[in-house]
Amino acid sequence: MSGFMFATGVENSYPTIDQGRKRVDEMEKCGHYTHWKRDFDCVREIGCEFLRYGPPIHRTWLAPGRYDWEFADLTFAELRRLRLTPIVDLCHFGVPDWIGNFQNPDFPDLFATYARDFAARFPWVQLYTPVNEMFICAQFSGRTGWWNEQMTSDLGFVTALKHLVKANVMAMTEILTVRPDAIFIQSESSEYFHASSPSAIKLAETYNQQRFLSLDLNYGHRVNSDMYEFLLGNGMTRDEYHWFLNHQLRRHCIMGTDYYYTNEHRVYSDGRVTASGEVFGYDELTRQYHDRYQLPVMHTETNLWEGPTGQEAVDWLWKEWANVLRIRNVGIPILGFTWYSITDQVDWDTALREDNGRVNPLGLFDLNRDIRAVGQCYKELIADWSAVLPAMSHALVLPIDRPDDDERAPQDKADHLRRHAVRQARRAGVGPVGRRAEGPPGGW
Repeated sequence: MSGFMFATGVENSYPTIDQGRKRVDEMEKCGHYTHWKRDFDCVREIGCEFLRYGPPIHRTWLAPGRYDWEFADLTFAELRRLRLTPIVDLCHFGVPDWIGNFQNPDFPDLFATYARDFAARFPWVQLYTPVNEMFICAQFSGRTGWWNEQMTSDLGFVTALKHLVKANVMAMTEILTVRPDAIFIQSESSEYFHASSPSAIKLAETYNQQRFLSLDLNYGHRVNSDMYEFLLGNGMTRDEYHWFLNHQLRRHCIMGTDYYYTNEHRVYSDGRVTASGEVFGYDELTRQYHDRYQLPVMHTETNLWEGPTGQEAVDWLWKEWANVLRIRNVGIPILGFTWYSITDQVDWDTALREDNGRVNPLGLFDLNRDIRAVGQCYKELIADWSAVLPAMSHALVLPIDRPDDDERAPQDKADHLRRHAVRQARRAGVGPVGRRAEGPPGGW
């Protein structure tokens, strides 16, 4: 293993639409419930050793303390047998029907218990993304009216955001009681808003502060006075804000940043926001996020439609990889790269708002599980660079416990790994560990 995490993922979004009457289950739409063994074989075929993956929460978590672990038991046993290291995605844009949606204030406490119970059932799992893309989930659920509660207000956005981030922090805390050496990879969308004219600068600056809110709260990073007033003016209390400042777990975290062609936006003076396409790119946006939080980084999602020639996605892969190398070469500790996902997806061309059954050619494999051109390119990239990266490393190497590693006592192993992490971090000069949607995420 190179020490660099080449990864892919199984798309497991499951928000509700139509006022909660219909659930969009990407695992079902993409055939994963039927073809999960083949999907894992595809991951191995590419040469990836890491997989962003999680059980479908709405099928697994039946009620407080009640679970149906059958599918998780089967799939995680196979991942372990294949020596694929999962980065476990516990909440991906939706909750079970009995919870309702992200406006429910009971969600954080309930979810923390679910996370602890999952960790207890699968104690060999070390890497987690407890809540995926908290900013995007809060936006699409609370402010754009697309998913789940389908609200269209700043109040809806802030309420969803504080519940999502609190759930993430509480889940990390509970997982650490089971697995003290757990590592959390956030997977958050990196965004930027460009002003189209001088009269749009103030609005763009506001949006560029709001893009950081999920990670600010997650890492206990103090916001500026404008954002403090925004939060308190839209439902967050002073005590809630200070709860985040007092529950910092950043020493256990990697800042996962996602980047798509739709992550940059153009802001107009009349309040409109449109997609700008790639202006800065992943390199510049990641520098901005790293400057703010000073944490190790992983590129946790990207993709592009295959296009009419098949070369479009290949070119995008190489462009993103060049950005990763540039970040690495200037000394920012970047630990991994992810093409998301292993197979094509369905209905992301409407951000899952419409149930059209339209296949989106975004995967390394198509839905027949035949490799695409970008899959072959990624396979070659992994083979070429895995042997080269250790010799040009500027990043710390994570103390990752692979599925078939030695069977020393869990606490002894945790102590050993923690000491190793501290040594590596000191050498690197950092802490111990240390969308795909069409159109703008805000839609404001």
